[in-house]
Amino acid sequence: MSDISTESLDSPAPARRGHPPALFVLFFAEMWERFSFYGMRALLVLYMTKALQYADGHAYGIFGAYAGFVYATPLVGGMLADRFLGYRRAVILGGVLMCLGHFAMAVQHEVFFFGAMALIIAGNGFFKPNISTLVGTLYEKGDPRRDGGFTIFYMGINIGAGVAPLICGYLGENIGWHYGFSLAGVGMVVGLAVFMWGTRFLGDRGLPPRPEAFRERIGGFLPKSWALLLGIVAFVPFAAYSLTLPTWVAWGMFVIAPVFLIYVIVIARRSTPEERGGIFTVIILSLFSIVFWACFEQAGSSMTLFTDREVDRRVFGWVVPTTWFLSVNPAFIVLLGIPFSILWGKLGRAHRDPSSPVKFGLGLILLALGFVAMVLAAQQAKSSGQAALSWLILAYFLHTTGELCLSPVGLSAVTKLSPKRMAGLMMGFWFFCTAFAGIAGGVIAKFTSGDAGYGGVFLVIVYVSLGAGVLMLVLSPLLKKLTHGRA
Repeated sequence: MSDISTESLDSPAPARRGHPPALFVLFFAEMWERFSFYGMRALLVLYMTKALQYADGHAYGIFGAYAGFVYATPLVGGMLADRFLGYRRAVILGGVLMCLGHFAMAVQHEVFFFGAMALIIAGNGFFKPNISTLVGTLYEKGDPRRDGGFTIFYMGINIGAGVAPLICGYLGENIGWHYGFSLAGVGMVVGLAVFMWGTRFLGDRGLPPRPEAFRERIGGFLPKSWALLLGIVAFVPFAAYSLTLPTWVAWGMFVIAPVFLIYVIVIARRSTPEERGGIFTVIILSLFSIVFWACFEQAGSSMTLFTDREVDRRVFGWVVPTTWFLSVNPAFIVLLGIPFSILWGKLGRAHRDPSSPVKFGLGLILLALGFVAMVLAAQQAKSSGQAALSWLILAYFLHTTGELCLSPVGLSAVTKLSPKRMAGLMMGFWFFCTAFAGIAGGVIAKFTSGDAGYGGVFLVIVYVSLGAGVLMLVLSPLLKKLTHGRA
């Protein structure tokens, strides 16, 4: 991060190593927002199974429904930002809603529990896609610093995600669940304050496409601003109630997902041939990302309970809190993020940078290798009573290297290959595919409670993710040709 320069944001980004100063602002705003998000996430399944006494399957279902909603709402938030809200207003609105949600979680009542999750879901829909899109606006087309900039931004995500389970998790597990949830709320307030203070460094980036659009009326009588407010007020109780019925949420997602896919394809077919190639490549990368995230999200569900029940967590006689292991992946990202950023930058300057599809394929293969370690851990736990901690750490290490090959590269590819007029929509589609993966991940986790057990489910994940990775490598030349070498 020492290579971030103080270049003017109003001039085109030159092909040099320094990054725009606004990247600092977005880095720290996202870091604190992720602190709040992952602080709450670290406690969620344990809170439901221990404090609320939910059965494993029901807790997995709610976790999957929550993850699905969290990543589905960015599709709407991205579209609204594209059309009239603007990226800055969307981020601020999302931050306010998430603050309300995290503090509502501190009230020890089931109604507040589900209502709080609904507020966080709504806020994330506005915050998450649009702060990522703002990062993309910092770099001109063809700027070789783009992938490195997104990797640095991704480190901010993971610093927050890594620290949160250590502090919020400790408070929640050892002092009181709602103390942990409250601290997550404090993190969200800090993140929102950082963003609002730092908007001065964005220049004219992220402003509404048409300033007067926010005041326009729908049907000649209802201002768009009021329509947006009424939509949020209607959505929050709907989402809260839906979370109590996770099976219905899963079925709904399986019905809605093809509709959104067809919608994006129709828009792509109406675009220019050059735009069409980029859009279809983003669609394909997003669909492959479903496999990655459905498997990767086991970290917050089945892998959390496996760690709590089947892993020997003693280190020098001290039992490490279960929530702390959710910090291992972010810690590895912080350690490896700069080396990966330097690697992509050097390869790019030497014109030897692997294409985005190749990086995706490698990410899926590394994910598969991580679950090989989990299969071995499950076998050891079955034969010896508990699994060695080293298997879990190895799995997280391999998952992290896979994530660094796929996630920041995917965010960069969406902003690089999408037409500017569709940047928010395509970022929303990326997160919608992650939403589908969250639902699928909850379904996969439920099977660990059945006859297959942890080992059987983890083995199936190995085969599926390995197959998807090899297929992506096979398709990579075609996708590179489709985008005229831009992928």
